[in-house]
Amino acid sequence: MDSALSGNPPGPGRPDRVGYLPDPEQTLMKLVVAGPFGVGKTTFIRTLSEIPTLHTEEAMTETGAPVDDVAGLPGKTTTTVAVDFGRLTLPGELVLYMFGTPGQRRFFPLWQDIARGAIGALVLADTRRLADSFEIMDMVEEQGLPYAVAVNRFPDSPVHPAPVLRSHLDLHASTPLVLCDARERGSSLDALIALTEHVLHGLPASAPAPEQP
Repeated sequence: MDSALSGNPPGPGRPDRVGYLPDPEQTLMKLVVAGPFGVGKTTFIRTLSEIPTLHTEEAMTETGAPVDDVAGLPGKTTTTVAVDFGRLTLPGELVLYMFGTPGQRRFFPLWQDIARGAIGALVLADTRRLADSFEIMDMVEEQGLPYAVAVNRFPDSPVHPAPVLRSHLDLHASTPLVLCDARERGSSLDALIALTEHVLHGLPASAPAPEQP
């Protein structure tokens, strides 16, 4: 297998390994990338993942039109029906496993299963449809997950100052809020780092390292 697909990239003093076997020197964290329908979760994970991403997208049909409103989403022809998955290694041997979840309410039981074992969530939001984020944040809070909010900037999205966005989203003062473009690696990485720092800051000093997802 190509070393680019290995869970343990070769390095000084480290032999090549095959597959996704965990390195005992690494800290593994399972994170959920959540958000309403069409907000850019699949794109976000594809932009950041260091491995070929897993996607379970299906073509949208006329049958689903009454519940999958594509107003304001030109060109939207597919939807995630199970999970998106990607992996990213940060400096300090911190490995993030990113699980993207469907944004529609009918997938809530599946969302609960995917979120089990996660230690935090990044909620993507769209200023064209901010109200659609409330239900997702409620779901995240019901699971007891710490979270950050990343406002994904679309070309036609209204621009608002951060204090206005925090007020409209009714965010707690400690909840990180960042702006990003899910197509750009730099700003997407900043959003994920903001969530990771928020999660790590909230862990008790004596807490054990996160378990392998």
